[in-house]
Formats: sequence, structure tokens, C-alpha cells
Amino acid sequence: MKNSLKQYVDYIVKGGKSSMLGIGPMSPALIQACFELGKEKDLPLMFIASRNQVDADEFGAGYVNNWDQFRFAADLKAIAEKVGFDGDYFLCRDHGGPWQRDKERKDHIPEDQAMALARRSYEVDMDAGFDLLHIDPTKDPYVVGKAIDIEVVLQRTIDLIQFCEDYRKEKSLKQFYYEVGTEETNGGLTSIEAFEAFIIELNKRLDDAGLPRPLFIVGQTGTLTRLTRNVGHFNDIQANQLSDISCQYGVGLKEHNGDYLSDDVLLKHPGLGITAMNVAPAYGTWETRAYLKLHEVEKDLAEKALIPTASNFKTVLTKACVLSHKWEKWITEEHKNKSEEQIFSEPDLLKEILELSGHYNYEKDDVVVEMKKMFANLSQFGVEPQRYVINKIKDIIQNEAECFNMPGLTSRVSEA
Repeated sequence: MKNSLKQYVDYIVKGGKSSMLGIGPMSPALIQACFELGKEKDLPLMFIASRNQVDADEFGAGYVNNWDQFRFAADLKAIAEKVGFDGDYFLCRDHGGPWQRDKERKDHIPEDQAMALARRSYEVDMDAGFDLLHIDPTKDPYVVGKAIDIEVVLQRTIDLIQFCEDYRKEKSLKQFYYEVGTEETNGGLTSIEAFEAFIIELNKRLDDAGLPRPLFIVGQTGTLTRLTRNVGHFNDIQANQLSDISCQYGVGLKEHNGDYLSDDVLLKHPGLGITAMNVAPAYGTWETRAYLKLHEVEKDLAEKALIPTASNFKTVLTKACVLSHKWEKWITEEHKNKSEEQIFSEPDLLKEILELSGHYNYEKDDVVVEMKKMFANLSQFGVEPQRYVINKIKDIIQNEAECFNMPGLTSRVSEA
């Protein structure tokens, strides 16, 4: 590692006109695309894994490649070595905390149990060598339709940071950093005034307890991801105000829900002082679209008898997506409570559900069988399907990185 994550944040907070990308690790193909791009463009890579994506085996592991924290770390290291990436990359926990696995919320487990599971998940994060832990105690199945009291958020945040620091010292583990706050409206940090008050009070309590201050704080810039688009209204004035406040207290502003943003919004980020932006589901959507394009080519070749019978990839993946109900968290109000039968009868909605939730289902046995058949058919004809998918993902991430002035960032921070 050339630079620590803190060195990057400090460089940007002190006036370096760049922003960083927090990349949701949606698949091994995405990871390879990132490392290839990082090598080519001298980029630092920040992988932000939610508990649903990557978690301990005792919780059922993650839906992405069945990764627990150790397999995730090992596979990233292996892929980096495979492509010859020798730059900086960081393992980050996104939305760690109580009730952050979907099942925990659905089961309405009690608070003491939810906090205990959160602590255990953080333990495995730390043991596996994570660099950043997001402390997000704002999911609560017992608080519906209103913001969680800020005092509760503060108490839970302090409790979890104290636990993590005690565990780190007890196990003589490396130093790591913290992210606090949330983009969720129930986090209670929707106003500029509440945002600043939270930072002031949190820092005071952390200082009093002898605990480290956070490296990132999440601020709401107006972004909101639904279906396969950003339905929020990016507020550049508020983003700049949040950045100014964050910088005043030496903290990097982290934006969540940065999926599907247009270039005219992305290009503003470095100048507005947004230290980093998280993107996850959009990468899954772009990867799924690449697979679907490959299937169109496969079907065309089969219809012209240029290859054997085509796979049933799209049919099988579509069924898996609808039945998985993973689309529910990304659905808009007009489509809520629709039955599976209704979805299958609405082609436009069905297409969006396929594209937005395909990545949740790549590991399903029948999907794996059909994907292998599709890849074999295309490879026999001379198409390189895996290369095509990786390149399509790289195109998206490179555009975001270019908008963020990220090329060469590793060298610039090293020389600062």
C-alpha cells in the first residue's frame, strides 16, 4: 500500500480537486474491471460491501459470490495479483450495524440481539483486515414512518465504535477508520443544522471517551436510487454546504446513492468538495445488461444455425429475479404491492426488474447452468463473453473516475 485511506481523504479535504468512488462489489467480474482500470489509470479503489453482500458464514455469508469477509479479502488479493495491480485498494464495510441484514429487519429481532449480531459482524470485518467500518445504527424495524431519535443514533454509534476499538486493541489489529451517518431519511440528518449538530456532538463524545473521530460522514445531497434510475434531485448548493461543514471538522463528506447520475452532476463533485460517492446497484444493472446483450447475440446466431441451440439464460434469470423479490427495496410507489403475476404481465416493468435485480441471482444454480451454456456457445463462435462484460463495466467506472479527476490520484497523494 502506497497511501492510507486517511491520506486520500486529507488530500481532498484540504483542497485536492478530486472525488473518490466507493464501489459496491457486485461480482468478481466487476472486481477485475476495477483492478484493470486502477492499474491503467493510477486509481485508488475503495470497495464498499454491505452486510447483505458480504458477511460471516454464521449469518449466511453474502449474496455476492457467497463471500464472507475472509474469502472476499482473499479473492480481491488474488484478482489484484492476476491483473498486476500494485496500487492502493481498501476493504470497506458499508452500512454495518444492527438490523442491516434484510432478514434481521424482517424477523424484527430485539435490539439487544441486533446489536450483538452487529458487533459480531464487525469482529469478523476487523479480523479479515477491513480498512473502513461504516457505523450505521439507523435501521430499526420498531421505528416506522419517522426519524430515529438522534440521541439514540448517537448512543448506538458511540457504543459500536467503543466496542470496535476495544476489540482492535485486544487483538492487536491494525488501525482502521470509521464512517458515520446515513443517507436514509429516517437517520434524522436531513437538514444542514442537524448535520452540523450531529458532527459537533459526536466529536465531543468521542473525544471525551478517547475514541477516534470519523474519517467520513454521510450527507444527503438529494440523490435517491429507484428502479434503474436516480429519481432524486441532486442539490449542489446543499452538497457544497455539507462539504464546507465537514471540512471544517476535518471529516470527508461521503455521498451515497450515486447510481445512474448524469455527467453534468458527476462533473461538479470535485469542485463541490464531495470527498467520495458510493455506487452499487447501478454496476449490477450494467453487468446484467451486458449479459443480456450477449444472449441476444447468442439467440441470433442460433436462429441462423451458426451455433447449436441457444441457452435459456434470459428466461431463467428473469424468473429467478421476480421470485427472489430482491427488487422490492428498489421499487417505486406506483409499483409497490404488485404480485408476481402482475409483474410478469407488464413487459416494461419486468425488464426493469430483470436489469435491477439480475446481480442478486447470478449464483443461482439454474442461472449458472444457462450462463455457462451461453458462454460456451459464444466462445465456440469466437466471441469472448467474459472480456465483453468486463469491458462494459470498465467503460462505466472509467467515465465516473474521469469526471472525478481520479486518474493519477495515487501518485498525486504520494507526492503531496
